[in-house]
Amino acid sequence: MVKLSSRGRADPPQGTHPCCLAPRPTGALIQHLHVGRGKRGRMRWMESEVNGANQTVVTEFVLLGLHDHHDLEMVLFVLCLGIYSVNVLGNALLIGLNKLDPRLHTPMYFFLSNLALIDICGTSSFVPLMLVNFLETQSTISFPGCALQMYLTLALGSTECVLLAMMACDRYVAICQPLRYSELMSWHTSMWMAALSWGAGFANSLLHSNLTWSLPFCGHNIINHFFCEILAVLKLACGDISLNALLLMVASAVLTLAPLLLIFLSYVFILTAILRVPSAAGRRKAFSTCSAHLTVVVIFYGTLSFMYFKPKATDLNLDKLIALFYGAMTPSLNPIIYSLRNAEVKAAAIALLRGDLLSRKMSRVPVVL
Repeated sequence: MVKLSSRGRADPPQGTHPCCLAPRPTGALIQHLHVGRGKRGRMRWMESEVNGANQTVVTEFVLLGLHDHHDLEMVLFVLCLGIYSVNVLGNALLIGLNKLDPRLHTPMYFFLSNLALIDICGTSSFVPLMLVNFLETQSTISFPGCALQMYLTLALGSTECVLLAMMACDRYVAICQPLRYSELMSWHTSMWMAALSWGAGFANSLLHSNLTWSLPFCGHNIINHFFCEILAVLKLACGDISLNALLLMVASAVLTLAPLLLIFLSYVFILTAILRVPSAAGRRKAFSTCSAHLTVVVIFYGTLSFMYFKPKATDLNLDKLIALFYGAMTPSLNPIIYSLRNAEVKAAAIALLRGDLLSRKMSRVPVVL
């Protein structure tokens, strides 16, 4: 959590001189100051005269990561590279199967393709740079790069929360209103539901990003994380962050707890409808259509709850590792879950491996003489 003083100001991070909260001595020249900090990187800021008084402007951030444990970083490099490769290849395969196989041209798989795209973009917003930083003795990121990274990670995480709720609504209609499924879940409706998910996530991130980067950052620029996470960035601000903290709490309730409540209510009705099916085979078939989505929801919210509601660790490195594996590991599990627990995706993957899917697709391409 962001630590606030009695006046609602962000407390200066440890090691920050109190003079960073006040204007620096006057001077007309623009200076770049570099202060060495060993393997922890360097601090860089710029002093410029604005309206007759000098102000400190941060030009880059240092990502602390685990630079005090270089051997562990090498292990994490290999592990995260493997996880990221599985994530990109697996989710790209899901998107490709949805495009190639006509049997997957349904709202359920349309939402699944959106989820796969979110997972690819979400991990790509921070994992490649993090992998490079694992190999460097000091890890820095520019001010615009940090702003973009924070915006994308927050936007795509929020989008995924809303999209999982939309997928639950789709499963509710498919099981509880099967005769009206094609009417209620038309392509027009599905497009609007997906657009709402993306729009809500990116609008939420835009609001928080604007409020965060409008705060003054007065010299201290070491982010104690692997990437530019919003809470880690807010700890460096010298201004009043009480509004940021309040809006983060509201956004968490609206974009995390509200979708979770909708998912819970949807599955209450779904399970009630499944239990009314007279035959065991019918119950298994009905449940199999939503078991993969339910598994993804449990993993997503389960790891999220563990990360934010567990007792505060005495070792900050443990918290950083948990956040790292939450951000990198869970997206790579989605294609595995949908491949193992969904018969249609499994059949499409087998057809692709045999070459049948591509041959059928190519046979539909008109030949121009």
